[in-house]
Amino acid sequence: MSATDLTLHEVCNMEELWDGEMEVFDVGRTEVLVIKHEGRVHAYQARCPHQDFPLVKGKLEKGVLTCRAHVWQFDVNTGRGVNPANCRLKRYPLEIKEGMVCVGDIPMDE
Repeated sequence: MSATDLTLHEVCNMEELWDGEMEVFDVGRTEVLVIKHEGRVHAYQARCPHQDFPLVKGKLEKGVLTCRAHVWQFDVNTGRGVNPANCRLKRYPLEIKEGMVCVGDIPMDE
């Protein structure tokens, strides 16, 4: 993906997203999970890679996002699997512009 292929979409005001909160937003034609943890904002695929369950219905605790369906767990800072360790969430580009959270519509290559 080149920088010219990337479209950033404003999804919310930074002030609207509280620390420890996660919300799903439509970004282009994709649903993206936006998480604020310890003052940092992250954007990941909205559904668990295991069985496509909405991650927003999961639990966010101590930097770990746990899917409610089958208890798969992910590190909020990296998207890497905690349990099981051999999986990861797709990360989406994210920028804060003039207080607005803007998310790219194409996942990043990791």
